Amino acid sequence: MADMPKTSLLWYNTEAMKQNIHPQYQETAVTCACGNKFTVGGTSKALQVDVCDKCHPFFTGTQRFIDSMGRVDKFIAKRKAASGYIKKDKLKKETDTTPKTLKEMLDAKKKAEAKSSVTEEAKSE
Repeated sequence: MADMPKTSLLWYNTEAMKQNIHPQYQETAVTCACGNKFTVGGTSKALQVDVCDKCHPFFTGTQRFIDSMGRVDKFIAKRKAASGYIKKDKLKKETDTTPKTLKEMLDAKKKAEAKSSVTEEAKSE
C-alpha cells in the first residue's frame, strides 16, 4: 500500500470511513412503465421508472412522445397568462411624466411658452 501512487483510489485509507452510517447495498427490483422488469444493485428494494432500454426511442429506433404531466400544456398556459403582463419599468415611464424638481418645472414652462409663441407666429403669417 505504501508504494502505490497517490492518484490511485486504493491509496486512500478505507479504515478512516465512519462505521454504521452508510446504507445497505442490496439487489433492487426495477419495474418499467412498459412492463419490463430487471434487477440492479442499489440501496432500496424496489424502483419504478418511466423508460427503460426496451422502450426508449434511442434503443428501439421508434419515436414515442413522453409528455409527463402535460408539460407542453403547462407551458402554453403560462404563455397565455403572461401575454397581458407589463413590466413595471415600462409602466412607470409611460405614466410618470410630471416634473419632479423646480428646474424641470421651469424648463417645461419655457418649452410650452416657446411652442405657443411659434404657433402664434405661424397663425399671424
